[in-house]
Amino acid sequence: MDNEPERAPIQQLLLVVNDARRYILGLLLAIFLTTFLFYLWAPAILVFFQNHLHQQLTFFTVAEPFLAQVKLALISAVFTLMPLIACFFWIGLAKPFKLTRTAGFWFIIATCLLFYAGTWFCYSVTLPFGVKFLLEFQSAELTPMISVGKFVNFVAVFILAFGLIFELPIFMVFTARAGLIPRRAFEKNRRYAVLAISIVAALLTPTPDIVNMLLMGVPLYLLYELGILVLKLLKY
Repeated sequence: MDNEPERAPIQQLLLVVNDARRYILGLLLAIFLTTFLFYLWAPAILVFFQNHLHQQLTFFTVAEPFLAQVKLALISAVFTLMPLIACFFWIGLAKPFKLTRTAGFWFIIATCLLFYAGTWFCYSVTLPFGVKFLLEFQSAELTPMISVGKFVNFVAVFILAFGLIFELPIFMVFTARAGLIPRRAFEKNRRYAVLAISIVAALLTPTPDIVNMLLMGVPLYLLYELGILVLKLLKY
């Protein structure tokens, strides 16, 4: 009898874990099926990015073109299924942090909009500029030979990284709403935020040069300030 009050939180936690496992399995199945479908279009998608970035590609191992197309199909699946991923993510956090349906709905919408805004910004601005800057170091003695595998890795990491870092305002609103990190903490620790942003930019950019770090770090800091502004408007 004395142990019954202790069982309720444990049972609730087990229910949350069980629900999360079911959502994760469903999401993995959806990603697998969508990846298979996108694999059929992977050659056309690869040509699309080649034309956009004006690159001629080569390969150095027998399996490299196949693996590159699989990676491209997987990234395309994740990009397409982001609304479903956002739904599963916020549904999983709804019970532990007591999110209402209305709050969960707006978190899902904002997550998708910011993710696609980040990928669009990378595709339209950062990626072409970064590739052009890096290839300016070629010369008569240094002729670029870009492998299809390295090209897909570079494009995928860059685009997904920008999609994820654009979620910073949502993370800030969620932590403030949940009582984890108040707005004043974000305001007082700007210097530490700049340091953290510099580290994240250095880790996520495919190349260690300062230009690509700035291309990611500057938008990330602007998003940090946007998050503070949103918190002020929401009065958290």
